[in-house]
Amino acid sequence: MTTVGIVGGSGYTGGELLRLLLFHPHVEVIQITSRGQVGRYVHTVHPNLRGVTQLQFVHPDALRACDVLFLALPHGESARHIEHYAPLAPTIIDLSADFRLDSSEVYEHWYGQPHPAPQWLERFVYGLPERNRDALRKAQYASGVGCNATAVNLALWPLIQAGALKRAAIEIKVGSSEGGNQPNAGSHHPVRSGAVRTYKATGHRHQAEVEMMLGRQVSIHFAVTAIEMIRGVHLLAHCFLTEEYSDKAIWKLYRAAYNNEPFVRLVNAKTGLHRLPEPRVVAGTNYCDIGFELDDDGQHLVLVAALDNLGKGAAGSAVQSMNLMLGFDECAGLQFPGIYP
Repeated sequence: MTTVGIVGGSGYTGGELLRLLLFHPHVEVIQITSRGQVGRYVHTVHPNLRGVTQLQFVHPDALRACDVLFLALPHGESARHIEHYAPLAPTIIDLSADFRLDSSEVYEHWYGQPHPAPQWLERFVYGLPERNRDALRKAQYASGVGCNATAVNLALWPLIQAGALKRAAIEIKVGSSEGGNQPNAGSHHPVRSGAVRTYKATGHRHQAEVEMMLGRQVSIHFAVTAIEMIRGVHLLAHCFLTEEYSDKAIWKLYRAAYNNEPFVRLVNAKTGLHRLPEPRVVAGTNYCDIGFELDDDGQHLVLVAALDNLGKGAAGSAVQSMNLMLGFDECAGLQFPGIYP
């Protein structure tokens, strides 16, 4: 049995990661850390895990060696302490933004400060299995992915790959859990409830991941809006194509890209309530659902995508990456189909 440790387990991402790993057939979680919750049972912070595990939070200084170490720390912390964590496990998966980018200059541009450990950037593989599967199979270190970036990267990749996209303008709507479990002025209930608040109209940091994975040759811009939802990312992209396409041709592009992907589903029904992707349908899962409608001119394509920001946008992709890195079944521990209604 592969032993696993989680550093920074009291947050929403750490809790989701623990939930997935506790039901993984090939791993055993032996330790989970939290500076503020030392000695408390994990179910006191993650009540959905009551009766599932008797794990207690330990101080990070009490970490023991293990086979895989997941870092679910605030941005900046993993990079500042990577030299400490590296000797503790041969495989490390960091869920923060610290090792997602391939350039310290790009990191400084988007995050406003020098990278704390630039010499480590080239060691980490960007943890999006749909694009980096072969590299992950050979990797010792993997980064996490940005949830908004993942929605954009998966939704637009077939068009980019085919040279079919001229430009895209994207609106992303997100739930409150994307802001983490520490309250702030924007998450105060009277302010957050009922809100439709665009908090990043331009220049979202996840743009850097989009440019890294899709290139800079095509104009892609997105805005992010907070809505009254807890979990989920909903993407609506106005895509302007290089030439006229038919519905059949668009289907062909997306089926070629994703027919063999276990966690990307094409959703484009002609009838029924759920003709296009919805975040509530994928909540708690590792799925990204993608659908589309093509305008009459054949050159304006509206893409719709949905994923769980804590699932496919964070912990789910991290576990999927681990499965590839360790040679497990890629879907191990990730088969939960969600609940409805």
